[in-house]
Amino acid sequence: MSPYVLLVLLSSLGLGTTLTFASSHWLLAWVGLEINTLAILPLMARHHHPRAVEATTKYFLTQATAAAVILFASTTNAWITGQWSMESISNPTASTVIVAALALKIGLAPMHFWMPEVLQGLDLLTGLVLSTWQKLAPLALIILVAHAANPLLLTALGLMSTLVGGWGGLNQTQLRKILAYSSIAHMGWMIIIVQYAPHLTLLALLTYISMTSAAFLTLKFSSATKIETLATTWSKSPVLMPIAALVLLSLGGLPPLTGFMPKWMILQELTKQNLPLTATLMALAALLSLYFYLRLCYAMALTISPNTFVSTTPWRLQMSHSSLFLALSTVMALGLLPLTPAIVALMS
Repeated sequence: MSPYVLLVLLSSLGLGTTLTFASSHWLLAWVGLEINTLAILPLMARHHHPRAVEATTKYFLTQATAAAVILFASTTNAWITGQWSMESISNPTASTVIVAALALKIGLAPMHFWMPEVLQGLDLLTGLVLSTWQKLAPLALIILVAHAANPLLLTALGLMSTLVGGWGGLNQTQLRKILAYSSIAHMGWMIIIVQYAPHLTLLALLTYISMTSAAFLTLKFSSATKIETLATTWSKSPVLMPIAALVLLSLGGLPPLTGFMPKWMILQELTKQNLPLTATLMALAALLSLYFYLRLCYAMALTISPNTFVSTTPWRLQMSHSSLFLALSTVMALGLLPLTPAIVALMS
């Protein structure tokens, strides 16, 4: 792909997200979501592989359906209330339909079926954009309409997403599908707390982006797409693999890593809201996700291929591309837990 075309597409991605962030009008927000979708489609299909074209088609149909439903619900709300302002969404039916459509856009269960298949057909860098940047605009709209949405709907979406995200990743061997189910589970943690403490949703989103970026870039640098290939990556990158294992444990939410921070704060807020059963189910669902992260750590650390060479391993290659962003995201994914009080004070 030409660098100029790539620059235009990436600029359009930024424009669509910024337009949705800055809008107070439903039609303008819808336009931003559409620009976002249309900009990422050429990036997804740029390799012209049948799997990539299939993933692009699935993604386009899903996002087009969700965008049509959002336009329908916002038009219905404008017809009833007489205005297009986001703050004036008072009709319960319209708010429920909008939340459901936005859940389809970001892959919340039970509307998650497209996410693993689409992510499996993409290369790792495009999958990183799909798992992080493409979540920003729909999540911003969910935060805006959460006050008018049915609390039971948001709780059900959050619980079901964490359970499905943990359960669905257990029998996967493809790393991109595992990261897709990880994304579904983390989205559930963000949605379940959005009605009580939106700043915790933002905190969970930022930590998720840093951890997922570190995980995707690690897999990209080691050229690993299956669990079985992780067994030989230790010989290729003996320093990077322990860090990758820690990043995966951070995604699972183990202390003293950064991933423990949002889960801890969310469970604490749920108990403050007199929802101990919901908090218990969320904690148990987190154990499911932790299990398949531990599977990946086991594959990297305890199934290393036999190595009897006394000299430098012949397939250990020098890294030819910049690792600055990987270093930054890894530091954020591993070391932000001591800064929890400062971060919470800054965001609340």
